[in-house]
Amino acid sequence: LPCVPMATYDIPASCQGEFKDEEVKEFMRCFQAFDQDGNGSIDSHELSIVMKNVGESATPDQLQALIAEVDLDKSGTVEFGEFLEMLRKLRKGRGEGGFARVVKKQAQIMQIKGAVGTHSFSEEEKVAFVNHINATLQGDPHLAHVLPIDPDGMDLFKAVRDGVLLCKLINAAVTGTIDERAMNLGKTKNAFQVNENQNLCVNSAKAIGCVTTNVGANDIIEGKEHLVLGLVWQIIRIQLLSCITLTEHPELIRLLEPGEELQDLLKLPPDQILLRWFNYHLKNAGHPRRVTNFGSDIKDSECYTVLLNQLAPEKCDRTPLSESDLHKRADLLLQNADRIECRAFVTPNDIVKGNTRLNLAFTANIFNKLPGLDPPTEEEQYLAAGLLEDDVGDSREERAFRMWINSLGIDTYVNNLFEDVRDGIVILQVFDKVKPGIVDWRRVNLQPKNIYKKVENTNYAVVLGKQSHFSLVNIGGKDIVEGNKKLVLGLIWQLMRLHTLELLKQAGDGKDITEEDIIRWSNNRVQAAGKPHRMVNFKDPTLATGLFLFDLLATVEHRAINSELVTPGATPEEKEANAKYLISCARKIGCTVFCLWEDIVEVKPKMILTFVGSCMVAAKQMKK
Repeated sequence: LPCVPMATYDIPASCQGEFKDEEVKEFMRCFQAFDQDGNGSIDSHELSIVMKNVGESATPDQLQALIAEVDLDKSGTVEFGEFLEMLRKLRKGRGEGGFARVVKKQAQIMQIKGAVGTHSFSEEEKVAFVNHINATLQGDPHLAHVLPIDPDGMDLFKAVRDGVLLCKLINAAVTGTIDERAMNLGKTKNAFQVNENQNLCVNSAKAIGCVTTNVGANDIIEGKEHLVLGLVWQIIRIQLLSCITLTEHPELIRLLEPGEELQDLLKLPPDQILLRWFNYHLKNAGHPRRVTNFGSDIKDSECYTVLLNQLAPEKCDRTPLSESDLHKRADLLLQNADRIECRAFVTPNDIVKGNTRLNLAFTANIFNKLPGLDPPTEEEQYLAAGLLEDDVGDSREERAFRMWINSLGIDTYVNNLFEDVRDGIVILQVFDKVKPGIVDWRRVNLQPKNIYKKVENTNYAVVLGKQSHFSLVNIGGKDIVEGNKKLVLGLIWQLMRLHTLELLKQAGDGKDITEEDIIRWSNNRVQAAGKPHRMVNFKDPTLATGLFLFDLLATVEHRAINSELVTPGATPEEKEANAKYLISCARKIGCTVFCLWEDIVEVKPKMILTFVGSCMVAAKQMKK
């Protein structure tokens, strides 16, 4: 931001004591968004630029008239003191002129000028996210120094700097993701401990499905607003949608449409299930409309009003529909939502504007509080349980591979591995991330409309796999299109393994790395540290205790592990405790780990390989 002389920031007597110091600093930021040349005043040219940014236009005469509303000393420009006086009047319910309207619009889209250009974030979303964080994490003793966060200020970006708040939010989204014993929770934290917390946060966010391609520990420490809010939204979204599953809500079987099987419902991502749930209730209410999105379809509050009336007719009537003013109608709707304790995330303006993020969050919150579905019959429960039990063997691997793919930042977000790879596009995008340039996109059907085009794509993926020396015996493109789980998992695993080896190659001297090299490197480091443990291979049953893996991590960064928390691993309980702590310690030093604690205790060789490989990558990147 331009440097404005301090003299321009004099606070007029009428504003003394009206604002907190933090508020004044934030108003300075807003003023500077207008003051393009940094000379300490806003002229008509600078005002016209801001008006274009917020979607308004004005003639030169109109611009001068707007400035005259605020220009107390008749200088033809607006100084900071005059700017502050206008804000004081706004706070007291006056000053609703044209200039004030532009300032309020500018505040909705805060402009952040960074090294790579100008980024923006929605003030409305920031307020909603902060309110959710305050409600979700209230009472946590480790956050007493930052909670509650003021939703109207910029305190959120300070509150996340030591890493504790975001780690806690991740655990609220997916319970047990982070072992809190690995967090640095002291009131005072040095730079190393803060960086550890942020590494733990970013790598754990990847492990639950967040895309963190452009987010690093330093970005959060520096409080880069657009990156922090983007990550916070992903965590909140996962938290809100995590319960919209057949496992958590077997009554979702009610949403099956004629001719569908339960498997068809399981293929849908949570947001699509949420839309289907919304429409199920609209249909049962005899309403003719249906929603296909969380933006334009709900802007008039009509469908929301019918939904709440269907869910809780005794508390939520359809009175809002008699109001023609959309903002007033949305307000009446939210009063209904308040009666059933579902008012969260949105304001009337968010509904009328069709903010898709906030309306998705609002709808998910309604579902989580009041799904309004009849419970399944015993027969339906039996069928659902059987289907889910059949998938349990694949679910951990599928989840790990899916989270890994999403962490790569490809164009497609994968919700269901077996479904989302069927047209071959996702697999080819992953190949291109793992080995840039390997895919000849001229050979790819980017919008495969039929099965033949999909098979062409998946056949090409198999060709690339063989070119990369994958073991692909008896697998063809058709198997992928048909969703053959065993063969899909086998192919994706080899892609994940290749990615690990490619990262090691890049972090080293450019030489190819083998699994034997990883085992040899690990044993040599542990032996050199004077530790007695060793690993025979990635199936070595002694790895279940976690002791060798702790020793290996300690050779990379010994400060990341509190040895007093490591048990002998003699009992199942001790092994579980070690594995949970181990994974969080690894993430804390910068390892990208997608395995679960069960994978370590059960010594799943694929997951053990990726864990040890990520340790080796971290060590090479740290040159240790």
